Amino acid sequence: MGRVADAVSGHWVDHGAPERWRPYLRLMRADRPIGWWLLLLPCWQSLALAIGATGFRWIDLWLPVAFLIGAVAMRGAGCTLNDIVDRKFDAQVERTRSRPIPSGDVTVRQAVLFMAALCLISLLVLLTMNWGTVLLAFLSLGIVAVYPFAKRVTDWPQFVLGLAFNWGALVGWAAHTGSVGLPAILLYIGGIAWTIGYDTIYAHQDKEDDVMIGVKSTALRFGAATPTWLSGFFGAAVFFAGLAGAFAGLGIGFWLGLVAYLGHFIWQMLRLDIDNPDVCLRLFRSNRDAGLILLVAIMLGGIF
Repeated sequence: MGRVADAVSGHWVDHGAPERWRPYLRLMRADRPIGWWLLLLPCWQSLALAIGATGFRWIDLWLPVAFLIGAVAMRGAGCTLNDIVDRKFDAQVERTRSRPIPSGDVTVRQAVLFMAALCLISLLVLLTMNWGTVLLAFLSLGIVAVYPFAKRVTDWPQFVLGLAFNWGALVGWAAHTGSVGLPAILLYIGGIAWTIGYDTIYAHQDKEDDVMIGVKSTALRFGAATPTWLSGFFGAAVFFAGLAGAFAGLGIGFWLGLVAYLGHFIWQMLRLDIDNPDVCLRLFRSNRDAGLILLVAIMLGGIF
């Protein structure tokens, strides 16, 4: 039950968690928190956008906590589903063969039961919100179910991931207002572009293995032209985030923060080396900071 190859070195899962829990914590990627951050941040951004546009409500004290619990649980369930579906592929790839299922630390039956428990936790949290939000969240399940199979049939699995990971941009607004507004839709579109960008960087770690086992990705499709494509997608992320802030009526604080958001993407592009897996992993993880910058920008825009 050793450390998974691309997990954070020295993480508490490897040293502080009870030994019998470690395979399940690794299965839900508790040792790689960047995933739930990237799922959570669109929820928080959208909630902040809605508060800035329509004002504070008492439910807003609970929603950030609810989104945090839901993001950790649903990301864990999604990763478990992905590992069940991809267990044969994962066994052939150096970076993923140490995951709990291909390594034999967790059986498929145990993984299914664990995934069901995580989904139940998410459902209980979701039921504290309005019924429009509950319905909206359920609509995302189809995308979540399709994603593990996307890389078998399309060069754009990163687009499908973007649809799933940024659904919170719609849910956050709906949880506050009871409906889906144009600013949330624009934020969602920008988030999809952002996800295609950062997950393309991530996919460059596996491009040689992906060719060998026959799966697809934007990293393979873009190839040497990746920097040009990423510039376009990161530019679109900033553009649509700006439109979302404009339609929400955010103030000058947002626009100052948006400049910092753009600056982070420029920083990533200047350091990008698609043939260096370590650089790709560091840049991918840095997108937590990009998302936090946009969150702070939205919050500032609601204040001044």
